[in-house]
Amino acid sequence: MEGRGGSVAVQLQQLILRSESVESFLEAFAFYTSRLFGSEDEYSCGITLTRGDLTVTAGSSTEAAEIEELRQGFSDDPWRNSSQIHQTFVVDEARTDERLPGYREVLRDRGFHAVVGVPAVIGSEGGAVISLYARRPTVFTPDVIERFEEYVTGATTSLELALKLASYRDAAADLLAAMESRTNIDIAVGIIIAQNHCTQAEAVQLLRRAARHQQIKLRALAERIVQTLNAAPVAAHFVPAPGQSSA
Repeated sequence: MEGRGGSVAVQLQQLILRSESVESFLEAFAFYTSRLFGSEDEYSCGITLTRGDLTVTAGSSTEAAEIEELRQGFSDDPWRNSSQIHQTFVVDEARTDERLPGYREVLRDRGFHAVVGVPAVIGSEGGAVISLYARRPTVFTPDVIERFEEYVTGATTSLELALKLASYRDAAADLLAAMESRTNIDIAVGIIIAQNHCTQAEAVQLLRRAARHQQIKLRALAERIVQTLNAAPVAAHFVPAPGQSSA
């Protein structure tokens, strides 16, 4: 499938590279999707992504984003069933569709008439529903629905890649936090050795004993000790691999 500015796959890869988080990618993804199928006055796109206990929603417009958030609490949410049975759900005219008593009012208040929602399986334990909202009724013809389904199928790989990159970034951030915590502890141990003329093992025991006595975590006490001698926060420093930025 070709989009504006090149193939959809290439465009979505560029969105991933430019995004700092899953949330920012989904917002950019929703905006790109809506423009791929029409103008801002015609369509909006919303997406709800779930993986384990994580649920993230986004929309190409304020109205679409609100709907994605609100529908999480609807007992008659057709999208929830759609994602479970992996079938497309279409509403030609939300104002007269009797299947959606709660959903209908939300759509009407935000100026939408028609909706098509396509589920996607993301990896082994994730899923998403990508919805296209239209300002006019009966615009989702069989050809448009087929085109949207093909688009969602092709975009699934990009969504999975975005999730994996986000998990790697989270793991890297956790590792850096752990390294910085270890750095503070090592420096605090060195300070105790210098002040008490003791061995490293003895200094570690003194630090642990003091942490238990004050009922605070070891790393918090170490940070406090270091800051008494150093006004600037201590940070772990890494030598970047060839080709990597040091920023």
